[in-house]
Amino acid sequence: MKRILSTITIAAVLAASCNTTPQDASLSRSAFPVQDTTGLAQFQQWKAQNELATMNQQNLAAAAAPATRTVVKYVPVRSSSSSRRSSGSMSSSSSNTAKASQKKGWSKAAKGAVIGGVAGAAGGAIINKKNRAAGAVIGGVLGAGAGYGIGRGMDKRDGRY
Repeated sequence: MKRILSTITIAAVLAASCNTTPQDASLSRSAFPVQDTTGLAQFQQWKAQNELATMNQQNLAAAAAPATRTVVKYVPVRSSSSSRRSSGSMSSSSSNTAKASQKKGWSKAAKGAVIGGVAGAAGGAIINKKNRAAGAVIGGVLGAGAGYGIGRGMDKRDGRY
C-alpha cells in the first residue's frame, strides 16, 4: 500500500513539474524581444553561403576534369644472376642483391605459435587428469595463440611485418 501511494505521488509531482506551456513564460516573451548576442544567425547565413560555394566548385571541377583511372601493376623482382657461359677461360661472378632483401625461413610468429602450442598441449594434458585429450587440445590452442602474439610483436619490432 505504501509503495502504491508513493508511486502515485511521484507520478503526480513529475506530471505537474513537466508542464510544457507555462502561462508566465508567454507574457515574458512578448514583453522582451530576444536579441542574438552570439551571432548565430550570421553564422548560419555564412555557413549556407560557404556550402553553396564549395558545392559549385566541386560540380565545376567534376565537369571540367575527365574521369581518369590509374592502374598500378606490381612486377615481382627477379634475382639478377648472370648466366654462366663457358667461353674460354672467362668466368663471371653473380651479385644477388634481391636475395638479401627477401626474408627466408620461419617468422617469429610462426615459431612462437608452434612452441606455444606444444608447450600448452603438454601443460594441458598434465593439468587435466580426468580427460587428458581435452586438456591437451585446450592448452594447445591457448598456448599457440599466446606464442603467436608474442612472436608477432617480435616480428613487428624487427620490421618483418
